Amino acid sequence: MVGLSFLLVVIIPLIACGVYLKGYAKDQYASHLGFSVRSEGLSSGTLELLGGITGLSESTTSDPDILYKFLTSSELVQRIDERLDLVAIWSRAKDDPVFAYQGGHTIEDLVAHWERMVSVYSDSGMLDVRVLAFDATDAQKITEAIFDESSSMINDLNAVARADSIRYAREELDKAVERLKVARQTMTEFRNRYQLVDPVADVQGQLGILSSLQQQLAEALINRGILDTNAREADPRIEQADVRIRVIREQIEQERQKFGGQATDGEQLSSVVGEYERLAVDREFAETTYTAALAAYDLAQAQAQQKSRYLAAYVKPTLAQTAEYPQRLKIFLITASFLLLIWTIGVLIYYSVRNRR
Repeated sequence: MVGLSFLLVVIIPLIACGVYLKGYAKDQYASHLGFSVRSEGLSSGTLELLGGITGLSESTTSDPDILYKFLTSSELVQRIDERLDLVAIWSRAKDDPVFAYQGGHTIEDLVAHWERMVSVYSDSGMLDVRVLAFDATDAQKITEAIFDESSSMINDLNAVARADSIRYAREELDKAVERLKVARQTMTEFRNRYQLVDPVADVQGQLGILSSLQQQLAEALINRGILDTNAREADPRIEQADVRIRVIREQIEQERQKFGGQATDGEQLSSVVGEYERLAVDREFAETTYTAALAAYDLAQAQAQQKSRYLAAYVKPTLAQTAEYPQRLKIFLITASFLLLIWTIGVLIYYSVRNRR
């Protein structure tokens, strides 16, 4: 019983595997390709500075991850099939029932076989591709097509990113221009309403006048004191000094009232100055925002003139000289180990059940 089971489970399947590998499995040639995504353009410091001001930022999505998904997508398979006819390439070995393409003409069947014949490895931003085919030239053509389509996809991403960057920068610039127009128009209306170009400058001028009057008052008081000491009571200079002091004090009082007084339309001057300062801050902020938005727009246009991302192949599509696949000895040994493991487990289960009875 044990010998028969060993014959049926291990020996016969292993002989069938050996016959297939020796007589039916067709040689396969491997073409290798290695590439990475390179970036160039303006310095990251400039991008971070303008990004902090205007909100522009670089994409944080990993390009190798995008490419990895693309290399296993049905879109790429369909493009290369239209270009090279993958069904014909992988159906050349019609006598090979395992590795030859046996599916129909649906994209799902072709993608399933693509996953068997095309291997993609990603490590530290570098992508390695291995393509198997029954002809070395066919394998190389497929790897070349993969590189071309991947480059085209990266170029499409560049175009979309550039268009989005310019569009966003243009929108921000338009907003900044409109904000600056509103700020300047509001300032013009303020000046027309109060007939004041710069209320702050007017106040500073009045402060200068008040300071001069106070200095004159101090000098007049000193002179009056000197007259009290040296002159007679009937001296006319004393009366003149008193008149001068009174006039100066009245003028000082008038100047002081202007600070809390009313502007041309009845508002207090202090309120007018406060409104002017608020409008001045709004205008300065609008001008700063406009300058930053204009710089960001110029940057976006400058980047649009550059090829910011491209594929750099560190291993160009290779042309195999010898067939390395299928690895017949490796497949045979793995099959033998697997069959032996199944047979061993089956025998152990059989004896365990029999002993319990």
